[in-house]
Amino acid sequence: MLGNLSGLLDKGAQLAQTKGFDPAVLVGAHLAPDMFALGRQVQVACELARNSVARLTGQAPAPAQEPGQTVEELKGTIAATIDYLHGIAAATFEGADTRDIEIQLPNDRVARMTGARYLRDWALPHFYFHVVTAYDILRHNGVEIGKPNYMAHIADAIQPRGQ
Repeated sequence: MLGNLSGLLDKGAQLAQTKGFDPAVLVGAHLAPDMFALGRQVQVACELARNSVARLTGQAPAPAQEPGQTVEELKGTIAATIDYLHGIAAATFEGADTRDIEIQLPNDRVARMTGARYLRDWALPHFYFHVVTAYDILRHNGVEIGKPNYMAHIADAIQPRGQ
């Protein structure tokens, strides 16, 4: 999905070039005033991917970073996240399903759950929320993308019946 997100940003940059506007306009675009801008949506999706792996493997999550200000910076964050994820050995997830996960929340609250519940009910839904919101911001701002762009990672699995 991160690779797809990078491709969506490419489409946004192409639109900006074709229409003659600064792609930073898209990076700062929101769906609603109280929602994160595109740049922050991308940053949070990447942080969720990295920090979910950290929590599930018993490591401390990294502190939040400032979002990139350009499409190139956002794509660099995505690429670095993908590289990080590819470097994680499968064996480091041993026991992740039963690992106790604790997330500090605002207003002096905490979320506590097992690794399996964390992945299913927290990490994956949050990750996909931010990826699809980034997609929605781009689409709302005129970038010609559709479901095939969002789901590009499974294109090789789609084939004519009977094959």
